[in-house]
Parts: sequence; structure tokens; C-alpha cells
Amino acid sequence: MSISISNLSKKYGNQTVLNNISFEIGQGEVVGFLGPNGAGKTTTMKIIAGALSYNSGTVKVCDLEVKDNTVKTTALIGYLPEQNPLYTDMYVKEYLAFVAETHGIGKDKDKLVDELIDKVGLRPEFQKKIGQLSKGYRQRVGLAQALIPNPKVLILDEPTTGLDPNQLEEIRNLIRELGKDRTVLLSTHIMQEIKAICNRVLIINKGEIVADYPDISQISHFDENNLQFEVEFLNETDMGGLENISSVTSKGNNVYTILAPKDIRADIFDFAVKTNNKILTLRIVERTMEEVFRNLTK
Repeated sequence: MSISISNLSKKYGNQTVLNNISFEIGQGEVVGFLGPNGAGKTTTMKIIAGALSYNSGTVKVCDLEVKDNTVKTTALIGYLPEQNPLYTDMYVKEYLAFVAETHGIGKDKDKLVDELIDKVGLRPEFQKKIGQLSKGYRQRVGLAQALIPNPKVLILDEPTTGLDPNQLEEIRNLIRELGKDRTVLLSTHIMQEIKAICNRVLIINKGEIVADYPDISQISHFDENNLQFEVEFLNETDMGGLENISSVTSKGNNVYTILAPKDIRADIFDFAVKTNNKILTLRIVERTMEEVFRNLTK
């Protein structure tokens, strides 16, 4: 596993920030890490990156325990924190060369920096000082510095905050491309980012993992055990004869909401024929990611 966390807890004095959390992320996964402010996202990311100690549990990066192998695990991770720590008085190329030197990259650093400038789309602005760059280009510089050690794990904390729609799409495409050959853990409050970039979602609330959707499409399910259907009949009907359902609720005007543990659309059509009725509309009601987030983090 690229990231393996087991029974991780972190306290600040008497305040528990992370309460016995556990999850694993495999190679090649792009995982969205969701949670309200103060839920523990940034703390978890800092611990994985080796920037913060923890009270108990195990945290492994590529099978190495972070606490005992911080130097080695740090070399495997590219980390872009929410507050992008850039030296604004340095030129883009100068800054990236400086970061490369801190990673022990010597004679090949200029070639690497040039490759990364092209990779993250910095070529039009690379001759400027970082302080002269827009928010979008500063984020690109941050991504470039995170990629300098050619990390196996990329941790991005709110990488698209403050970007305009064009910049958002460009950064999305870049992150998707980066996720093809490395593990990406991405924290954001923008639900569209998760849907556009990630293939898995973890949700944390009050220091605990409250949901893990290995397949992001699972979020559209009504709940963990049921699908929700809405059907409109031509005529009023007694729904008591419909089998294999969890519940049914009348919304008036011959419209019914049905919960069932599986797809029963064919059964509903058979029921309409059996009761000599006609179906005007039938659809599966899907939850939005916003609804899931609100329900899990109330």
C-alpha cells in the first residue's frame, strides 16, 4: 500500500483531533479527502508527510513507518500545503532549482526544472518573480516543487482554492494526469473537484472517518442499503402489492417514492401491468455529493 494508517490518534492537549482513524490507499488511486473545517484533514495530511507527530497508531508510506523513517518517507512524498509556502522574491526557475538542491539533486537539476516547467504549464511565466504571478500560476509553482523528488505519493491540500474557471480546468487536468502513475490524496471543499478528479472518496468528521466510498459512483445511492425510485402512475393505485421493497411513500397526484435494496424498475413495470395501470414517469433518484456530505457531517 502507498499509504496505510491504522488506529491513528492525535491530540493537542486535552483536545482530540484524530480519534483512532484507519484507512489504506493503494498505488494509482486518486482519493478525495472531504470534511468540514476542523475535521482533521490537514492534520492527517501533515502526519503522513512527516511534518507532524502523532500520539498513537501506525502511519506507513510505501510500507515504511513514518515515525521511524521520516527522512526516507519524506523523500517518497510530494506535499502541497493549503498555504503554499513560496519565496515570492525569487524567480520561478530560481526557486525550483533551489528546491531541487534541497532534495540533493545536483547536475541534473536544470534539466529536471525545465521538464517540470513544461509539465505544469509554467513556460509562459517562468521568467517572472513568483510574487508577480497570478494565484493559478503560483499553484502551478507549488505543484512543480511537490513533483521535484518524483514522489510516489502526492498530497495536495486545497490545491484549487481561489482559481478562476479556466485555471480550475487546467489544474484538474494536470492532477488527473499526475494520478496516472502515482498515488494522490486530495483535500478540497469543492465538490465538483472530487467528481472531476477522484475515483474514491474518504469523508472525515470530528476526527473520525465517517465514510469511505471506494467507487465514487456509489455516492449516488440513496443510502448504504437502498436505491430510491420515483414513479408517477396515470391512475391512483394501492402500492401494497409491490414486493421486494423497503418502503413506499405517496407524494400525492399518483406519485410515489419507493426505497428498495436493488433495482426494481422491471418489477414496477410488471406491477403496473398487473394492476391495469400505466406509468407516466419512472426514475432513480440520485443523491448529490453535497447531500451526502451534509448528512455525514451534521
